[in-house]
Amino acid sequence: MDINTIIKSEFSKYLSLKYEIDFHDFEIQQTRKDFEGDITVVIFPLTKLLKQNPVKLGNELGSFILNNTQQVTGFNVIQGFLNLTISSFYYLEFLKDCLNEDKYGFVKLNSDSPLYIVEYSSPNTNKPLHLGHIRNILLGFSISKILEASGKRIHKTQIINDRGIHICKSIVAWLKFGNNETPIENNEKGDFFVGKYYILFDKKYKEEINELVKKGFSKDEAEKKAPIFIEAKDLLMKWESGDKEVLGIWKLMNGWVYEGFYKTYEDLGVNFDSYYYESDTYLIGKDIIDHGLKKKIFYKKKDNSVWIDLSNEGLDEKLLLRSDGTSVYMTQDLGTAYKRFKNNPEMKGLIYTVGNEQDYHFKVLFKILKKLGFVWAENLFHLSYGMVDLPSGKMKSREGTVVDADELISDMISNASKLSNQLGKLKDITYKDKIALNKTIGLGALKYHILKVDPKKRILFDPKDSIDFNGNTGPFIQYTYARIQSLITKSNFKKTEFSNEVEINDKEKELLKLVTLFPETINTSADNLNPALIANYTYELVKNFNSYYQSIQIIKVEDKLVRTFRLCLSFKIGLIIKSSMQLLGIDVPNKM
Repeated sequence: MDINTIIKSEFSKYLSLKYEIDFHDFEIQQTRKDFEGDITVVIFPLTKLLKQNPVKLGNELGSFILNNTQQVTGFNVIQGFLNLTISSFYYLEFLKDCLNEDKYGFVKLNSDSPLYIVEYSSPNTNKPLHLGHIRNILLGFSISKILEASGKRIHKTQIINDRGIHICKSIVAWLKFGNNETPIENNEKGDFFVGKYYILFDKKYKEEINELVKKGFSKDEAEKKAPIFIEAKDLLMKWESGDKEVLGIWKLMNGWVYEGFYKTYEDLGVNFDSYYYESDTYLIGKDIIDHGLKKKIFYKKKDNSVWIDLSNEGLDEKLLLRSDGTSVYMTQDLGTAYKRFKNNPEMKGLIYTVGNEQDYHFKVLFKILKKLGFVWAENLFHLSYGMVDLPSGKMKSREGTVVDADELISDMISNASKLSNQLGKLKDITYKDKIALNKTIGLGALKYHILKVDPKKRILFDPKDSIDFNGNTGPFIQYTYARIQSLITKSNFKKTEFSNEVEINDKEKELLKLVTLFPETINTSADNLNPALIANYTYELVKNFNSYYQSIQIIKVEDKLVRTFRLCLSFKIGLIIKSSMQLLGIDVPNKM
């Protein structure tokens, strides 16, 4: 039983016997480093309930727990905070109980575990995945792992935006300038190949706009009358009307893109349980809009466009269907949400991993679904995250200034190789193992650098800063794990009982305190949809272990009982590092 549960139980019994009250809602925190103690009980709520002086009540509770348990060896009271010092006996017993748990801190799943759907990636099929997509993908995949560890069944999904004006732009550019070339002929990834034509469209579009402006048109008029843009709009209308020739080209080019996406996902080590396509779900969305019109939740304007007025909700009017009958993103998102619920009627939560530029969009989407009377709409969540910037500025897809995901992955692996060679860390391994290890280190650096930042914050991403064997980096944590595995191997360690008579020092106690916090960290990370809590917990654990490793002897200590305990502690910390990095989608090597 963890210490918080023990403390709450003992205090509840005491309050019931002495004051005849049924109180269980204790707030327990880690004691701040500038105060003596290990855990702190906030007793202000009790002082209001019992109408007692906080210091007097704190001393009363502290004296009771000190005299009636083995787990507490001291206490002090500061205003309404009761700071408790936890005994070495408790920490040693705790380590014994969890030593052999490979999945320590994880909640076991069963058929009754609640089902959560997590959406991430959700790219457009007109360009390759880029650095912004990587943050999205890594966040969504990690949150899937963390939610699963906290006791939820997880279904990983994405919506592929495979239709719309942006897709038509790539098609028009390929038809006009592509000479029927294919990615296979050019030896290019399909998504990169199609993305070139999206950039080319934008270039030609701007040229035509400038020509029209020179002829006296305003910029707004020129943007609408540019011939290449009119071609793209016409192509979209043909697509929506089911033109067979247009649909054939659309399927061909999307197929090229999907092959490229799958390769990138494989390289990143992520996967999905299902795929939804906008080309299917927008039709469901149109049916929902018809339903909303009949119920007078939506309304038509004179030009036949369909809207909803949410001004009474603190929002504004939102377009749901254009005047020409073509759909917008909201149309598709209404249909996708409905279809997901129909496919998974038992779902208890649906989490959208989408950048904070779409915060308003999701407020509107959730509000509309609730107005339509869908009860499950209460279980929709937006995992909003900040954009990724480069030292050179903001990325722009149309101008071709994005960092391609495949190029970034390759560069990270290359940087890992260069640094490892400089430090002489790959001397005694085979070429094949060296290649695999460089990939593990490079991807670990990339993933950790992104996931250690709170999702709500913007990231300034500099690949060079992320690969370092010191500091708060993925390679530093991976190297510490490898160091522990080397320690275990050299000592011929076998998991065994250790004595409760061992005296633990301050560094060992601090490490054991961190071990006890792992389950709580998983749950807090899941509740807040924030992998950074796992990342920074792991760094704190690793930093403390390295300080411990450098200041005391583990294998060479003469006392056999002490050596056994220290090896058990190191072994357990290794397991937690591995588990926590797996929650971030990061592999850890046994050797570095």
